[in-house]
Amino acid sequence: MAPQDPPPADTPDPARIAARRFAAGALMLVGIAAFATFWAWALFFASKEAVNKIDDVAWAARAEQICIEADAARLELVDLRPITEAVPELVLERADIVDRATDILDRMVDDIVAVAPADPKGRAIVPAWEADYRTYLQDRRNYTATLRAAGENSAFYESQVDGIPISERIATFAGDNEMAACAPPFDLTR
Repeated sequence: MAPQDPPPADTPDPARIAARRFAAGALMLVGIAAFATFWAWALFFASKEAVNKIDDVAWAARAEQICIEADAARLELVDLRPITEAVPELVLERADIVDRATDILDRMVDDIVAVAPADPKGRAIVPAWEADYRTYLQDRRNYTATLRAAGENSAFYESQVDGIPISERIATFAGDNEMAACAPPFDLTR
């Protein structure tokens, strides 16, 4: 009988291949189990309540009514003339209209926060919503100052918090509390 030659050095060891396949299969099963566990938790056990939802529904209903009235007042200011040529007089008129609309929004926020929510969570988070709204209103004032200084129609830019436009944060609070009319207006888009 002839002595057997050892396998070449580049031939994989069958035991190692089997161990790697077992490890890959086990890792895949762990991943599938983790994925299934996450979705089971998300669908059946995680809280479905919005983070910004307050318990004082009467406060939210009152705020919604104030916002509806403010929206109606702002709609009276609508000027649908397009500014195709940025004639300084038209730009100044636009700045005046935006300032009057912002005045309405400012009074709206004053009226809403004149009464604090009755629940502790509402009293804790409404001041943050108000601060965001005040920042948004200041952004509008800064915009009209830019229009007046430049004398030309320019884009409106708003503040961001953690990379999120401030109007989105305000609108999320309004939506979570069924105060849709209290979301910031989109009257400054070009």
